[in-house]
Amino acid sequence: MLKVFFLYLRKHILSMTFKSIISLFIFLFLFSCTSEQKKIVSENLEKQLFIDYAISNYQKNVIARKIDSVFSKYQFNGSVAVINEEEILYQKSDGFEDFRTKSKLDSNSVFAIASVSKQFTAVLVLLKEEEQLLSTDHKVSQYLAGFQSKQFENITIAQLLNHTSGISDFGNGLLSKPGTQFNYSNKGYYFLGQIIEKVSGKSLDDNLLELFKTVGMAKSSTANIFQGNHFAAAYTGTSTKFNLIENMPKRLANKDISVPAGGILSTINDLNLWNQALYNGRILNAESLAKFSQKSADRNHQILGKMDYGFGIMMNVEKPQAYFHTGYVKGSPSLNIYYPETKTSVIILSNIANEALGKSAVFQPHKRIKKITDEVQSTVIKLRKEMSK
Repeated sequence: MLKVFFLYLRKHILSMTFKSIISLFIFLFLFSCTSEQKKIVSENLEKQLFIDYAISNYQKNVIARKIDSVFSKYQFNGSVAVINEEEILYQKSDGFEDFRTKSKLDSNSVFAIASVSKQFTAVLVLLKEEEQLLSTDHKVSQYLAGFQSKQFENITIAQLLNHTSGISDFGNGLLSKPGTQFNYSNKGYYFLGQIIEKVSGKSLDDNLLELFKTVGMAKSSTANIFQGNHFAAAYTGTSTKFNLIENMPKRLANKDISVPAGGILSTINDLNLWNQALYNGRILNAESLAKFSQKSADRNHQILGKMDYGFGIMMNVEKPQAYFHTGYVKGSPSLNIYYPETKTSVIILSNIANEALGKSAVFQPHKRIKKITDEVQSTVIKLRKEMSK
């Protein structure tokens, strides 16, 4: 029996899901157990399967009903996915990739993810640290000559990562003494991109493409090199009175935005692959992942309120535990969330924004969906504890 099992596993393992492999091992274990052991294990498995089934159905029903209402209320033009590891709990794309041609959005639509890009840049920095090419404690002046003046000489890489460098996006001075205050800075991430290029000897685009390949993000790209199909063209206005944002996605590579700060393009499914790989330790080692996700600054977000900030990532101050980041470039509001306790991704991408109503109104669908999924995940965690007693 063992020989047959391992021959089968060797032949088919590359095409099997993790859950399928676990099921095979459970089958083998039960086959080798005594009848009493089989009974105990079987009862526990049946209970666990029932809990999983009940919770999955609860999530699917509640999430579908509530997020569908968000699509309807806000006439949301975009794509939303809620995925628990390999199980799609909710996925919907509604509206147009291109309002001029009326081509429809779908799960392959490629969006500008704006500042969600920052977590990719932060991960690249930490990977270079693992390779001993830099240290996040090092001063930026060790790598970039422009930081060797007295005003900037003490700024560290870590301070660029958590936006406490004091560097302003407007003007050339500092808003605060380095390391003392949170001041969101796209320019700081532009400099991180330069550091990555210097220590790796490769362009940032090449570094990112290697990272995408490692994760399996086949449809993701950067503003500099995107040549694919299904780009969700960005618009301002409404579905009936819209204005195309010209030179997209190339404009995202300009220095005032820049690829490391906001120039990555991706899909709902690719971002789920990213979340699952990143937070389950398949990209960074344990020490680097802890550094990435550990609170090192406080942020008061203009739309989502108070939150903790790590390296290119935000965290809920209260339960449930969640890692997330918003993104906005003209016409493209986005939000990527991961709940580590349930291993659930929530990705919300759009390609039109009615800026006349203000940014707070633009992000109302995203904010509402996050509130829904925060509540659902809190309930799921409680249910699983109660049902497992």
